[in-house]
Amino acid sequence: MHNNNPHVQDINMLFQEHRIEEDIVEAEQLSGTTAGRVFKLRASSGEQYILKWDDPEQIRIARQFLETYRDVRLLPNLLFTGSDSTYFVYSYMTGETHYNRGPKKVWLTRLVKELFNTYVRVVDTASWGRMELPCRTWREFNQISIDEARENLGDVLGTEDYDLVQILVNRLFQKDEDARFLLHGDTGVHNFVFEQKELIGVIDPSPMVGPVIYDFLYAFCSSPDDLDPAMLWDVFGLLQHADMDQSRLVEEALVHLYCRIGLSNKHHPQDLPEYLQAWNEWRQHQ
Repeated sequence: MHNNNPHVQDINMLFQEHRIEEDIVEAEQLSGTTAGRVFKLRASSGEQYILKWDDPEQIRIARQFLETYRDVRLLPNLLFTGSDSTYFVYSYMTGETHYNRGPKKVWLTRLVKELFNTYVRVVDTASWGRMELPCRTWREFNQISIDEARENLGDVLGTEDYDLVQILVNRLFQKDEDARFLLHGDTGVHNFVFEQKELIGVIDPSPMVGPVIYDFLYAFCSSPDDLDPAMLWDVFGLLQHADMDQSRLVEEALVHLYCRIGLSNKHHPQDLPEYLQAWNEWRQHQ
């Protein structure tokens, strides 16, 4: 079967091969930013699934994440993976991403309790960051992130802002932490599924190895609303596998915020004014 134009008949054969008793009646291609191709499948039973083709390494990495955290209700259920790791099928989550998400404190709390606190350590690697592009140190990974952000920012933020973040990265990540965890790696509101303003799912992992605080701060900074240091500290108190004082938490959040403003300038310029206001407020904590 060629992945450019999968026929419903061919997809049903895949399900049969993997001993899944479903009658797929519709396959709709979804637009995505990934290099892979994504189809939403509808079965006669009413159940819906996602069929995703991608580079085998990407599929293997995502499968490892979903299998590791198969008991986490916020994550999709993995049904099966192709023997050549070019595709996999998982359950579809009904809802909407990004919008109508309710108060940040509510959904961030749920993320902490139901996803981040389930994270497990990775003991069989000496690398950090993206599993397909490993770094030797956590500092190296963060350096790449802020340099990319600087490029994305153009003249939106100045040299002084970059220099501040560079100083923070050098100091905060001078020494690698002992504990590496298997992280989702892309915990932004664009990957959160909401139903009636309630967080019900987290999709599209881009798995990586790092400290749990990374996914937590990535989620916090992923939307320009409620970027409140007091609220952040409050919810941080619920986060296991992470221990730091308030001043360090603010400094690490500042690094994430800088990177997020870079992404915002590139992909969501409508959020920039709110982010820049938050940046100026957060800088005053320095």
